Amino acid sequence: VQLQASGGGLVQVGGSLRLSCVASGGSLSRSTVGWFRQRPGEDRKFVASVTWWGDRTKYADSVKGRFSISRDNAENAMYLQMNSLKPEDTAVYFCAARLGSSSDTRASLYSSWGQGTLVTVSS
Repeated sequence: VQLQASGGGLVQVGGSLRLSCVASGGSLSRSTVGWFRQRPGEDRKFVASVTWWGDRTKYADSVKGRFSISRDNAENAMYLQMNSLKPEDTAVYFCAARLGSSSDTRASLYSSWGQGTLVTVSS
């Protein structure tokens, strides 16, 4: 499965952005999908995930209450709505998918990755 992320950009503190990720070459059926982010010089870190049925979501503490992950199985796509953005949210954001229904946050368990989209929050 190939993933294509989009929607990044420059936004002011307190603003909002919606990231999208569309899958091709395969289905996200029975996959947990998630978003990770990476700042320069740092490891890729978990942001949010949602299981196939959308019945379980998980968020990093740093984004709880501000970010919301969703998926559209009919469109083979996932989204990350980001509100109340802060400068520390600046990073390259990656979408990812893995088979199974798990809330494990380890990036190493995800087998498919998008190319990343840059989010810059200016103060």
